[in-house]
Amino acid sequence: MKPTPTILLIGTVDTKSDEIGYLRGCIERSGGRALVMDVGVLGCGAVTPDLPNTEVAAAAGVTLPHITTSGGENTAMTLMAQGASLLAARLHAEGRIDGLLALGGSMGTDLALDVANALPLGVPKVVLSTIAYSHLIPPERIPPDLIMRLWAGGLYGLNRLCRTALAQAAGATVGACLADVEPHGKRPVIGMTSLGSSALTYMKLLKGPIEERGYELAVFHTTGMGGRAFEDLAARGFFAAVMDFSLQELVNAMNGSCVSSGPDRLRGAGRAGTPQIVAPGATDMVDYPTWSTPPAAYAGRPVAHTHNRLIASLCIDVPMRRAVAHEIGQRLAEAKGPTALLLPRQGIEGWDREGGPLHDPEGLAALVEELPRALAPSTRLVALDAHINDAAFAQAALDVLDDWVRDGLVRAGVRESA
Repeated sequence: MKPTPTILLIGTVDTKSDEIGYLRGCIERSGGRALVMDVGVLGCGAVTPDLPNTEVAAAAGVTLPHITTSGGENTAMTLMAQGASLLAARLHAEGRIDGLLALGGSMGTDLALDVANALPLGVPKVVLSTIAYSHLIPPERIPPDLIMRLWAGGLYGLNRLCRTALAQAAGATVGACLADVEPHGKRPVIGMTSLGSSALTYMKLLKGPIEERGYELAVFHTTGMGGRAFEDLAARGFFAAVMDFSLQELVNAMNGSCVSSGPDRLRGAGRAGTPQIVAPGATDMVDYPTWSTPPAAYAGRPVAHTHNRLIASLCIDVPMRRAVAHEIGQRLAEAKGPTALLLPRQGIEGWDREGGPLHDPEGLAALVEELPRALAPSTRLVALDAHINDAAFAQAALDVLDDWVRDGLVRAGVRESA
């Protein structure tokens, strides 16, 4: 932890000099240092930026005059977002920034989301926005560790309301940097996915044995943002191996649900060459907000499970079960590293047991029949006469992990002394 963290402060200096100047002072009073990046394209403001708009444009491979004549404000800010993202990623890689604070209306927020996504998970990211938490922002564009703050009453000029928002956002960014915990310990990390701890319970059986083998276990809740965080880390090669046993977000994305982690679910580990043990956990349902309407393709189907006032689930039909099987097979075939699929023939989540709200023998039979056909020869298939929550499933996962450690495909765990 640095005694004086450097905050990358992003905004349009041409239109928001007063706000950026005030924010810079707030950052300094909170114990940080501001590095101001100007992403405006209309001219100069009263604040002298550390990173002028010409440098941002150059990072995108163009000139500022090219951007200003590119065809409109959307095109201009899209190009500036490209440059700002590349520049921010470079600054972080060089150790020159510790956190991000960006401010803007819908235009500035659009740019800020790209920049925030360019920075690794765990880097403090705060966006001060006039559309904070709005439905205008698609879930797949929200970094899983983003902090947002409404910029109330601050669209034009300073006043007591927006000064409060600006000061709190600055304090939150600096405070997050000062409170940052450096990764410690020598144990490799295994990433695991699950849908809560009631529908899927295998982590309760696996946590102890995985830790006994010298690994640290990190479990991600697959309700959109959890899958986003998991894929981000997997794509960066953070994990020694993954146990990706809850693929429900993949089904959501295929069915147009907003409870999605984006188009790259089940691709991060494969692209990084990270060994992955996969199972089709919770792929029998599609989620939607309880307070909203189901995806159009499932309108009229009975609600299978209302988890709470935020999220509910519907059973998918047999054709979609088969489609999901083929999508899983296709994405696993793209993997650059070792891949195994565990297929529990007796069920794939707690609610599909006999008597449960998602019990669907026909649908399960379709999945069990189709998945082996969908797999490429490079994917190891382990079919089990067990339910995904049974001890036999957990043991099968450990057996694959042990095989890969023995064969040198997965880094051995480290048993640290007390």
